[in-house]
Amino acid sequence: MINPLKIKAFQQTLLLGLLVFSVCGCTVQSSQVNAQQAIVRVNSRTLTLKDFSNRLGRHLKDLDSLSAKSSENLRFLKEEIIKNFITQSLILDYADSKALSVTSQELDTEAARLRASYPDDVTFRRTLAEENISFSEWQEQLKARLVEKKVFTLISEKIKAPTTEDLRLYYQQNLDSFKTKERVYIRQIVVEEQGKADHLKNELKKQSLENLAKKYSIAPEGKSGGLVGWIGRGEVDFFDQVFSYKLGAPGPIFKSPFGFHIVQIERKSAPSTLAFEEVKVRIERAL
Repeated sequence: MINPLKIKAFQQTLLLGLLVFSVCGCTVQSSQVNAQQAIVRVNSRTLTLKDFSNRLGRHLKDLDSLSAKSSENLRFLKEEIIKNFITQSLILDYADSKALSVTSQELDTEAARLRASYPDDVTFRRTLAEENISFSEWQEQLKARLVEKKVFTLISEKIKAPTTEDLRLYYQQNLDSFKTKERVYIRQIVVEEQGKADHLKNELKKQSLENLAKKYSIAPEGKSGGLVGWIGRGEVDFFDQVFSYKLGAPGPIFKSPFGFHIVQIERKSAPSTLAFEEVKVRIERAL
């Protein structure tokens, strides 16, 4: 028998493809932007341009300046916002079809539990303001999460645990998702002037990059000794050149929109495919 929910999900997946293209690949030509313009509709639920922009802003606020300017990160966030909205809408529709709902008492109890984790009500309200979320919007989000929990509980009762054969089959059919890019683990110093960068590179003969970064780097990670961590090839365009640097030695100084960079590679990781045993638990959760 054909499952209507699967058909609906398939239709929304097609819609998602069109939306990602339109949201990520187009610019607004008119100066007159309608905040209530629909970005995506799922049955009776609508994600407006205003809602979409607010959600994107909240995600970007948690990123550092380098990550926020990455076109790859921006594309990923836009896709995630749309996919999450579609998923949540389908879950809520399923809940309606099964007469699953959240009572006022359940909502109040959960709200009180979460608010108790804050020192006082002022701190709680300030946190909502910083996240650009109204109290009523916070309540709606909380209510949706409680409904989702009831849906997952109902569905989980009917699902049999996947066998090892199921897990291996999924692994073989989705090998591309378990491949890792070439990566480098880096530290850096970022300064505003070429002359200062030249001076600091000479100082690296006497001091570690970690110590110099703490003293002179203007980048956010400077206080952590310039530790950027793992960067995959293609993730940040101006870092691609460092993949040719020798391990443990600072490479040539280069300029980016953020200043002049002195980068040192501490570790390298070649492209690889994760072994089945490494991802077995992840696959089991996914299934």
